Amino acid sequence: MPDTPQESQGAGITAINSLEASLSKEFLKTKLEDVEAEDNAPESDDEPEDPAAITNGGDTGGTPGKKKKKKKKKPKKKGVPVPTTQSDPPRILLSSLFPSRVYPEGECVEYKDDNLSRTTNEEKRHLDRINNDTHQDFRQGAEIHRQVRQYAKKMIKPGMALTDIANNIEDSVRALSGHNGLTEGDGLIAGMGFPTGLSINNCAAHYTPNAGNKMSKGTLFMKRTSDVGGMANTLSQPVVGEKDVMKVDFGVHVNGKIVDSAFTVAFDPTYDNLLAAVKDATDTGVREAGIDVRVCDIGSAIQEVMESYEVEIGGVTYPVKAIRNLNGHSINPYQIHGGKSVPIVKGGDQTKMEEGEFSNCD
Repeated sequence: MPDTPQESQGAGITAINSLEASLSKEFLKTKLEDVEAEDNAPESDDEPEDPAAITNGGDTGGTPGKKKKKKKKKPKKKGVPVPTTQSDPPRILLSSLFPSRVYPEGECVEYKDDNLSRTTNEEKRHLDRINNDTHQDFRQGAEIHRQVRQYAKKMIKPGMALTDIANNIEDSVRALSGHNGLTEGDGLIAGMGFPTGLSINNCAAHYTPNAGNKMSKGTLFMKRTSDVGGMANTLSQPVVGEKDVMKVDFGVHVNGKIVDSAFTVAFDPTYDNLLAAVKDATDTGVREAGIDVRVCDIGSAIQEVMESYEVEIGGVTYPVKAIRNLNGHSINPYQIHGGKSVPIVKGGDQTKMEEGEFSNCD
């Protein structure tokens, strides 16, 4: 026994401290075992059979609790893939390729010299923003035309019937615009701007093929049997030949905003220089056009470029000539010929182009 009360008190404190240390070690050991058991236990989505028997931390003196149910991670649903390229033939809706409804701009030709204020003036830029919807309609139509035009250049082959070529082009335009015109008023929203023109050789423009139509002498024809009204009919249809030069002209409209553009097809390399002349002259017309420009000046520039080319056929060299009675023209909403003509030869009309107008250069 301790000799004094102080010694007795000190011995008691030492015993308590030893007991606390022992209990603390035992508690920590139990905690570590519980944590290891939880980590090694398999995951389960089922609720425990006896929630009351489970206590927090595995301590029998703890408050009864319920083990949290672990949720399974559901796999993310894969959305419908968004197309990024056009099909062949073109059948994917253009708005699917451009979900933002912002369509690409074409080639922008800057004004020269004293007309630079047209693109730098703050008021003019504000007016352009106001007319953004109109511009987007034209750009959508232009993108449809571009994609169908690229397809048509690959699709057209010697020996094809003109009706087949026209049907392929028009079906593609309707598919990309999303309006097939089969319901009342549908064709007024978007679709073909005018019937497809397929003009061969000395027919300069505006010939639209129909089954049984006659063309100029020397045009190739094919026999085709069709069943109309239960009766077999043999129809003669014009075809494009290997030595032919064909002008393809078709239009696309979106909300009445018509995009009119044409291109020339020739399979014989003899006519390569002719195609180069046409392309160079067209680019010149687009470059020279603009606000306050006189249409006669545009025609003069086009003719100068066009007639600087020559074509050799059968050993004979021929100068390329511009067609005097073939003109470009202004375009109004739902009206392909808006009233103003854009000639492709010098002389003639002194009329000026005006701000807000839309014109094509054929």
